[in-house]
Amino acid sequence: MTSVKLDHQPQLSDAVNRIQPSGIRRFFDLASSMDNIISLGVGEPDYATPWNVREASIHSLERGVTSYTANAGLIELREAISRYLERRFQVSYDPKDEVVVTVGASEGIDLALRAILNPGDEVLIAEPCFVSYAPLVSLVGGIPVPIPTSIETNFEVVAQDVEARITEKTKAIMLSFPNNPTGAVMGEAGLKQIAQVVLKHNLVVLSDEIYAELTYDDEHISVPAIAGMRERTILISGFSKAFAMTGWRIGYVTAPATYAKAMLKIHQYSMMCASTMAQYAALEAITNGRDEMEEMIMSYRQRRNYFVKSLREIGLTCHTPGGAFYAFPSITDTNLSSEQFAEQLLLEQRVAVVPGHVFGEGGEGHIRCSYAASMSQLEEAVDRMGEFLIKRKRA
Repeated sequence: MTSVKLDHQPQLSDAVNRIQPSGIRRFFDLASSMDNIISLGVGEPDYATPWNVREASIHSLERGVTSYTANAGLIELREAISRYLERRFQVSYDPKDEVVVTVGASEGIDLALRAILNPGDEVLIAEPCFVSYAPLVSLVGGIPVPIPTSIETNFEVVAQDVEARITEKTKAIMLSFPNNPTGAVMGEAGLKQIAQVVLKHNLVVLSDEIYAELTYDDEHISVPAIAGMRERTILISGFSKAFAMTGWRIGYVTAPATYAKAMLKIHQYSMMCASTMAQYAALEAITNGRDEMEEMIMSYRQRRNYFVKSLREIGLTCHTPGGAFYAFPSITDTNLSSEQFAEQLLLEQRVAVVPGHVFGEGGEGHIRCSYAASMSQLEEAVDRMGEFLIKRKRA
């Protein structure tokens, strides 16, 4: 008689085992267990979703509109997204077969990578960058290849650095401007130089423009608006940041039909469709949410100006971020690693920031501070950080 083995040993994929948990969440979870914390860690607006947007979702529920939508999303929402992108950023997409509504911009990134990559394909990623890019590339068998940026160039991507890392395996380049974590933006001249490299080597561009509206000093330049880029760019965006809708998990991808249809194939099997009530909220936001957005942007600009100036006054070198709601000061003069600095600041002064190394090797020597917090919180955070730095000098 054959014996039956009752104890089961978990059998996980090698790709999953290689991925480390998010460094952002580690500090957020640690801070959530402590009292008297000022959190500059998690990147989301400190505003509630505007009432008219919430009301649109409630109204859809009251009408009993609770069934699936089309896989690609409500056609009314896709049409509104198309009009919005053309009006704001001068890029045009057919709402019928070039726009897909997703479960947040994060799903859009995942769809884009799964749609274009084969095992062994290389993806160039401008770093520092959002923590999910490299793990998502790895999960589909791709190879992430970092392109370092630095404070000397205001964390912009330099075209020569892109070309220097291209091999016969390079398939795509991932760009994200305004940038998380640095707040950097790319001007038209720099994007045109990168576009020439992309055209020369026949690359696909994945452009994460979730912070496009949060640009303070210059107008945002959308990558597909650059000559020759629309045909080879997958644009990823959403409602989380500019419309204060992080918890609704609603985003979108736009691309030429061949790419959009490929992403839709994956989306319809993995997600079916984005939340119906969230889609109605997004439709209201993108149609009638401009006034509230402008108020948020004005407030963020004021907070940025105060916070960056104050960081410099307490002795931290910090470039002026052109977008998003992050400052990325250098902490190299403290002789602490970014991990040590963030942990000691949290334990000693109850200020939560994110160590720069979690955003890639190029982030070491920096910390990410979100200024999507009230002015009173920012003022107190600066005071506490100043005390922390004074103690380090005395030690």
